Amino acid sequence: MLAETICSAVSAAGLGIAAISAYRKKFLSAARIAAYALVPLGLVMTGAVEWIADTAFSPVAWAGFGVLGVAWLLFLSTRAVERRRAGREVTTTTTGEAGTRAVAPGASAPSRAVTAKPQAGQSAGEDFSDIEAILKKHGI
Repeated sequence: MLAETICSAVSAAGLGIAAISAYRKKFLSAARIAAYALVPLGLVMTGAVEWIADTAFSPVAWAGFGVLGVAWLLFLSTRAVERRRAGREVTTTTTGEAGTRAVAPGASAPSRAVTAKPQAGQSAGEDFSDIEAILKKHGI
């Protein structure tokens, strides 16, 4: 009974504020405030406030919420384990080895970094042939 009275008072106060906003020619704001003010009144009229009050003070309802929480945690943990297992199976079947390296879908094997040894007349920074080939490939 107290919750219904409080909700009705909040709705009345909100509608009063909406009327003041409308008087100040702020009609959009007044309509929005009126919409928010009518929500508690609608909840009281549908009986939702009474149901919430009965549920809030019921130990059986709180135990039910606890059981639902445990079920939710079990669903999440089993899903995480399934994803982890599926990820391991994909990497081992894709690479053909027991490693955990990720491979692009179209690649046949993981790419390895190849370091070219400079020839006798070149220093390590002068071999730009691979870079030039990449630039030519892209038309640069």
